[in-house]
Amino acid sequence: MFVAMVLRLTVAVPVLQYHGGPRRSGLYTEPALAPAALASLHRDPAFDGTVEGHVYAQPLYLPGRPGDRLIVATESDVVEALDSRTGLPVWKRKLGEPVPRERLPCGDIDPLGITGTPVASPDGRVVYLDAMVTPDGGRTKRHLVFALSSEDGRTLPGWPIDVGAALRGLGLGFVTAAQNQRSALALSGDTLAVVYGGHFGDCGDYHGVVVTLSVAPPGQVKAWEVPARGGGMWAPGGPAVADASLFVSTGNTFGAERWAFGEAVLRFSLEAFGSRPVDSFAPADWKDLDDSDRDLGGSGPLPFELDGRRLLAAFGKDGDVYLLDRSRLGGIGGELSHLHAATNHGGFRTAGAAFRDGDGETLVLNGRGAGCPQGQSGDLVAVRVESGSPPTLRVAWCADSHGRPPPGGSPIVTSPDGRSGFVVWNTGAEGDDRLHAFDGRTGAVLFDGGGAAEQMGEVRRFQTPLAASGRVFVAGDGRVYAFTPSSPRR
Repeated sequence: MFVAMVLRLTVAVPVLQYHGGPRRSGLYTEPALAPAALASLHRDPAFDGTVEGHVYAQPLYLPGRPGDRLIVATESDVVEALDSRTGLPVWKRKLGEPVPRERLPCGDIDPLGITGTPVASPDGRVVYLDAMVTPDGGRTKRHLVFALSSEDGRTLPGWPIDVGAALRGLGLGFVTAAQNQRSALALSGDTLAVVYGGHFGDCGDYHGVVVTLSVAPPGQVKAWEVPARGGGMWAPGGPAVADASLFVSTGNTFGAERWAFGEAVLRFSLEAFGSRPVDSFAPADWKDLDDSDRDLGGSGPLPFELDGRRLLAAFGKDGDVYLLDRSRLGGIGGELSHLHAATNHGGFRTAGAAFRDGDGETLVLNGRGAGCPQGQSGDLVAVRVESGSPPTLRVAWCADSHGRPPPGGSPIVTSPDGRSGFVVWNTGAEGDDRLHAFDGRTGAVLFDGGGAAEQMGEVRRFQTPLAASGRVFVAGDGRVYAFTPSSPRR
C-alpha cells in the first residue's frame, strides 16, 4: 500500500523544462528509484515509445488531463505526445520540413529540425519550441518559434514567430542558415528565452544571440547578440534562471583582439532585458581559449547556494570548472576558485547536474576525469564544492558511462527524498547506448546497463535521461525507452 501511494504521488510531478526546472540542476525526487531498487531495474518491453526521427531534445513529462504524457520533439520537425504508461501515441504534429545537412554550410545533424529542448507553461497546457524548417527543400531556411497546445498539438493563435524576420526588423543581421538552436528554451513568467549559436564547424557569419519573446500576448521580441563573430550559445542545457536573471554561457569568438563577450558567463535581467548584459565573467586566458577553440559555451551555468552565498558553476571545453559569485560574476579573471577536472580532450560540453549532500554541493558532468581518486577513471566526473572563503573544489570521484568521447551524454540525479540516496544516471551516448547508474557519493556502479534486453538503439550525443513517475526514460533514434524497477509484490 505504501509503495503504491508513493508511486501515485510521483506521477503528479511534472517535468516542464530541461533538467527538471529553470536552474537546470537535473535533480529529481523519485521514491521508487532508491538505490536498493536498482537491483531489479530493467527496460519495460511493453512500452512502445515509437517516434519519428532522431532525438537530441529531452522529452517533457506532463501529468494530468486526460492522462500522463511524454512530449517528444525530433529532428524531423515532428512533435509527438506519448502515453507515459504505454508509450503509445496520443497525438502527432509535423511542423514543417527539416533542412537537409547538404543544404547547410556545415554541421553534423542530418536533417536539422528541432534540436533544443522545448519548455512548457506552468500549467502544462502550452509547449514552446524552436524548429528549423524549409518550404523548398533547403534553399530557404527559417527558425520558427511555435506555441502548441499540449492537448492536441495544434498551433496557438499568434504563432509561430519567424525569428530571423523579427531580428532583422530590430536591425540585427541574423543569418538563419548559419545559426543553430541546440540549447534548451527557458520560460520565466510571461518571458520565453531562446538562444542561438552556430553549427558544428563554426562556419558562416553566426553570433551568439539571446532572444526574449512575450507569450502573453505573443509577438513582442527583444534580442541581444555577441558583437564579434562567433560567441555561440550552444550548451544543451540552455539558459539558467535565478534571481530574476537569465544566465548564459558563450563560446569562442573569431578575430577579437579585445574581449567581446565570448568565452563568458553573462547575466541578463529578465525584468529589464536591455541592450547588453548587466554582469559578466570570462577566464583570464579567454584569448588563448578563443584561439584554441576550448570555449566556455559547451556546458550551461549551474546556480546553487552554499553557506548563504549565491554561487554559480561554469565549465569549459578545456576541462576547467569555475566557481563564481552569482551576485557579482567578477569580470575577466574574477572567479572565486577554479579546478582542472577533465582532460583537454573534449573537456566539458554537455549539461551538468547538481545536488546538495550534507554541507557541500556535488556537480556531475560528462568529461574524461583529471585528478581522479586512485583506481578511478572514466567519462563521468563528480566535483565537490566545499565550504570555505573562498569555497574549495576537488574531484570527488570518476566513473565510466561508456559514451563516445567527446561529448557523450548529459547526466541527471535522482533521490528518494531529495536529501539522501543520490543516484547519478547517464547514457553511453553514441557509445554502448546503454543506461548506467552510479552512487552519487562514491561513483560505485549501481546499474551497469543490463543485458541484451536493455540494449537501446542509437542515443545521440548531449541526450539526457528523464526521471518521472518512478521510471527513467531515455530518448533514442526513433524511440523512447522506459526503465523501471520490478513491480512490488502485493
